[in-house]
Amino acid sequence: MLLKQIHMENNEQIKEMVKQKYTEIALQDNETNASSCCGSGGCSSEVYNIMTDDYDQLAGYNPEADLKLGCGLPTQFAKIKTGNVVVDLGSGAGNDCFVARHETGEAGKVIGVDFTEAMIQKARENAEKLNFNNVEFRLGDIENIPITANVVDVVVSNCVMNLVPNKPKAFSEVFRILKSGGHFSISDIVLTGELPDSIKNAAEMYAGCVASAIQKTDYLQIIQNAGFTNITIQKEKPIIIPDDILKNYLNEDEINLYKSNKNSIYSITVYGEKPKTCCQTACC
Repeated sequence: MLLKQIHMENNEQIKEMVKQKYTEIALQDNETNASSCCGSGGCSSEVYNIMTDDYDQLAGYNPEADLKLGCGLPTQFAKIKTGNVVVDLGSGAGNDCFVARHETGEAGKVIGVDFTEAMIQKARENAEKLNFNNVEFRLGDIENIPITANVVDVVVSNCVMNLVPNKPKAFSEVFRILKSGGHFSISDIVLTGELPDSIKNAAEMYAGCVASAIQKTDYLQIIQNAGFTNITIQKEKPIIIPDDILKNYLNEDEINLYKSNKNSIYSITVYGEKPKTCCQTACC
């Protein structure tokens, strides 16, 4: 099997590759997408399928909007309150937006941002079916979020920040759009060890959030450097890549070596707050 290789130095090429992959996913119907994997820990032909968590128990969950692309349940940990303005970065078909909308209620507002036109179209169609008038979807790049500064209460994102080439810029944008005292809950993939070069250089592994993962300590440092405080890991779980995927990138000896090492790939859900600022004599 010939697997496309990527060159990490070209950010625009990386973005285009990711966009093409997720356009392809968006254009699949739910039945086709669901049949392409057996869930986490089972068989899978695509790495992006193996990390998903079960949304069935979350209020507001809509199966038609769930393309099984996440690696956590950030909305479950996001402390969303009635009336909040919530932004979901990399909103896909709208899955986390609709869960967030249940929490914020009709008095709040939910904005999904995605840079794939096909995903935006699919999400808008799903919102229309649900007759939600306080959920909207905007086409935009997470490195330049199309939202005014200081207007958002909560930001969520599910296995998407990982795909952004310039992660410091992305987190600085999260900081910019949040209100004073606002916060985020983001699920993503991080590393605690090294990956084989054949995995790091595979486009399919990049689109699946594995090859693009950075070290956990570096990820958390980026968040701190962006200005966030009270940074907390709300959930952490190991990601086990099934043999039927590994064999596309590694030979048998390499697979055995990879599996003999301590697991190095993790899904984390991390929380952070934008510090409260003061205006004149009173806090804003």
